Amino acid sequence: MSGGGKKYKIALIPGDGIGPEVTREAVRVLNAVGGSFGRVFEYTELPAGGAAIDAAGEPLPAETLETARAADGVLLGAVGGWRWDGLPGDKRPEAGLLGLRAGLGLFANLRPAKLIPALASACPLKATGDIDILVARELTGGIYFGEKGRDGDSAYDVERYSRGEVRRIAGVAFGLAAGRRGRVTSVDKANVLESSRLWRETVIEAARDYPGVELEHMYVDNASMQLIRDPSRFDVLLTSNMFGDILSDEAAQITGSIGLLPSASLRADGFGLYEPVHGSAPDIAGKNIANPCAAILSAGMMLRYSFGLTREADALEIAVYAALEDGIRTADIAAPGGPAVTTEEMGEAIANKITALR
Repeated sequence: MSGGGKKYKIALIPGDGIGPEVTREAVRVLNAVGGSFGRVFEYTELPAGGAAIDAAGEPLPAETLETARAADGVLLGAVGGWRWDGLPGDKRPEAGLLGLRAGLGLFANLRPAKLIPALASACPLKATGDIDILVARELTGGIYFGEKGRDGDSAYDVERYSRGEVRRIAGVAFGLAAGRRGRVTSVDKANVLESSRLWRETVIEAARDYPGVELEHMYVDNASMQLIRDPSRFDVLLTSNMFGDILSDEAAQITGSIGLLPSASLRADGFGLYEPVHGSAPDIAGKNIANPCAAILSAGMMLRYSFGLTREADALEIAVYAALEDGIRTADIAAPGGPAVTTEEMGEAIANKITALR
């Protein structure tokens, strides 16, 4: 998709809490990439989540979804916060995010968790070996989208998967593993759940198309334990929606801070929504202390997966790692009592690394 003269249209959804602060720095870095590589990025800012509730009375205005569909990619900050906790489930900010995922057909959520050498001391484990995990999470099925409701004093949420839903996310996981270290760990609870038994059967069928990729199955409780015991044993983790939500946050913390972890939510044609794994963190919103690296790296994933700008994505990632190698730290990854930079200073330092490439 790269080529002279193309303008890349980005739907920018800052969202709530620290979302506007971190997306501002992601835009700063993207503009530095544009200046260094002759790319033009155009942004249309859109409301979703709590900000949309306050402005329009609903978490996902129709105009936001329509404009996002017409873009080349979507960059989102974060949604949610305690201000809206008393609202019904379908009116909460998170419903806006689920609506975006479903409305844009984004079935594959990729969440990389890589331990950066400069931050090895921030890992809460005494880990050995390289930690480079990619979680491939099914995003538009499962318990989050199943039938739900209340019946008297009871409540229910239905976990449901079709073979087609499992087959397409399995294909993504195997394809990615083929370009990495060639191992897929499929996570389920097939000893208890019928939906997991269908999941396992379908993953085994999909694996036949990838004879060069090793497949293992692991119950989710064991997977959560092994992530702590030996995270370096994993390459690609293939998970359902809920299991992936939980395990990817666990994997993120292993790297030292959830403020470092990006994500991509993709459909089959490469269109995607990109967002940091962290939440809106309303307790630190407006204080200019949030770590923007996850949002910046999410922008890098957009360059790579949706725009096909591999050189530019590589440069962005190298710039983030170089800034960290220089000892530049926001408060979440600074040494106890050590110096910490602001959100803006971290973004500026990374942008300057890219500008130096000119």
